[in-house]
Amino acid sequence: MGSRVVSVGCGCTHRTTATLPPPGRLKQPFRRIGNPNRRAALLLLSSPGFIALLSTASRASAFSVAISGPKEWLREQKKKAARFVLAPIEASRQSLRNAYLLLTSESPVEDAGELRTLLNSAARDCVPRERNSFVTLQAITGVEVCTFKLIVKNAASLLSNGDPIKLDAETRLDYLIRSLSLLGSTIDNSDLRMTSDREKVKNGLMNSISALDEFEQASVTQAGLPHTVSSGGQESSKKP
Repeated sequence: MGSRVVSVGCGCTHRTTATLPPPGRLKQPFRRIGNPNRRAALLLLSSPGFIALLSTASRASAFSVAISGPKEWLREQKKKAARFVLAPIEASRQSLRNAYLLLTSESPVEDAGELRTLLNSAARDCVPRERNSFVTLQAITGVEVCTFKLIVKNAASLLSNGDPIKLDAETRLDYLIRSLSLLGSTIDNSDLRMTSDREKVKNGLMNSISALDEFEQASVTQAGLPHTVSSGGQESSKKP
């Protein structure tokens, strides 16, 4: 129990008592919330409400000479989140590299199932025929399930629809999806016991890695980020 003295207008004092919480409850320990799902975060960043906020901020003036305007502040936040947003691209690149290594090892893989699993992981639900039933249902209901499209929407939130940089990123995205789709068809129609078929798949993997690198560079440019934030770069297209 604790007490305090309160002065009132008559000049007298009145003593009141207040119950204080036990010492152990004065400070609650901070509980860290687990990292949100990456796709959920990308959905938030590319949602209409967030994009509308960016559009409004782009028309707002700076608060003062010393404080940047909302648009500049949001741009800085996107730079800080760049590695997080681009992480799926690096994960896809690694899946494609692993598939390539399976074909070039001393005992090359002869089961297409392993390659198909790695390709599905790399595609990030962007090739419709390779989606599972749950993801397909989400897409039918209007949910954007392609991670790469979410990256483009997030990076383009500060650009106009006709901006050449945005259009270039969308073109690179379309090429990447076609490349991954073609690679899937090549794997499905190949006999990995045949050297010629393995070479076709290897070439397809190299093309997909190159397309992924170009898409990453376009996304970085679109977001107005320094190209040092990209984790793969054109070197990865030369040597998986």
